[in-house]
Amino acid sequence: MQYNERIQGRDIVVVGQQPWDVAIGSNCKNIAIEWSKYNRVIYVNAPLDRKTLYQSKSDSKIQTRWEVINGSKDGLVQIQDNLWNLYPNVLIESINWIPLQGVFEFLNKRNNKLFAQSIQAAVQKLGFNDFILFNDNDMFRSFNLKEMLHPLTSIYYSRDFMLAVDYWKKHGEKLEPELIAKSDICVANSTYLADYCKQYNPLSFYVGQGCELDLFMQTEDLPKPADMLAISSPIVGYVGALQSIRLDIEVLMHIAISKPEWNLVLVGPEDEVFKASRLHQCKNVFFIGQKDPSALPQYINAFDVCINPQIVNQVTNGNYPRKIDEYLAIGKPVVATKTAAMRLFMEHCYLAEDKYSFIDSITEALATNSIDLVNQRKEFAAGHTWENSVALIDHAILNKERLSKN
Repeated sequence: MQYNERIQGRDIVVVGQQPWDVAIGSNCKNIAIEWSKYNRVIYVNAPLDRKTLYQSKSDSKIQTRWEVINGSKDGLVQIQDNLWNLYPNVLIESINWIPLQGVFEFLNKRNNKLFAQSIQAAVQKLGFNDFILFNDNDMFRSFNLKEMLHPLTSIYYSRDFMLAVDYWKKHGEKLEPELIAKSDICVANSTYLADYCKQYNPLSFYVGQGCELDLFMQTEDLPKPADMLAISSPIVGYVGALQSIRLDIEVLMHIAISKPEWNLVLVGPEDEVFKASRLHQCKNVFFIGQKDPSALPQYINAFDVCINPQIVNQVTNGNYPRKIDEYLAIGKPVVATKTAAMRLFMEHCYLAEDKYSFIDSITEALATNSIDLVNQRKEFAAGHTWENSVALIDHAILNKERLSKN
């Protein structure tokens, strides 16, 4: 569902886990950019903590943050019209190791107070009024910001099930439900995560996922990459980080061994488990390595079938797989593990429940591909834009604010 109703002429403060200078793609950055077309936005980097300063003090990004903290550099930087990036001028303590929940919460509140003071200074400097606070999954450092900053509307954004990760689970099992409950509204990029948030806050909404797909929709004349010229069809391919916590190595091995006539191409950086796996001994498996994001359409375009063989766990089950949109935007047939988040794609992808159905689905995808299916996939992916996703967030905010006035 799409809405034409948009927030305009407002002030918005965005906090989250990923800083503006993060090297990877970021939902939060894309949302901030979309909002800045019609509103003033401060995108706030996470405050520097003492442990990170000690461990990474030679990193140029950490040095920039330290210069802001010691007063030698201004922490409020204008990126473009209506959009600023704030480097907080405070150093917070590294406290997640503390086992006692009460002690952790006491010190976490102190960290929040320092963080809030830095944000408040930027808000006052730019003359922000009645601002919206948007929190991208930052359940610790931003836990108390609603009470300390007094935004007109506070939003918690769930884009990953963070409690499946030990770091967040330790104190997050208590704090995240509390943060969701006290937020004015919650929004999520998958129906699974929206249902999770709704357990604690009835004003929780699925707002879809935006993707930057323009690059993936112009592939007609792309040549086959040089490092794939010697690899013959049929090519079954995957693009993305090769992480054993997310990808099922057993499925990949089964594909390689069961179908020696297929070539399996894996594009992306490997974790240690992948580096040590038996996949490297298979003659029909090719590890291409990490590539610049701008080159990925060229690789996907060279695949006959794209796959996403995920392990089903708390991390993956509700996680929105952006790579599926990228595959579909190029028009490629896709075979993916059946997860809760993949229900959205079931009319345009083959969903496999085990290693055997992966073989069956890839076989069917190779045999039945057509121009009509290619066009249907492209049309479906084209609807997953940041404009549409942020419009749904806007609709939820405006509805909540109207309810508050009545």
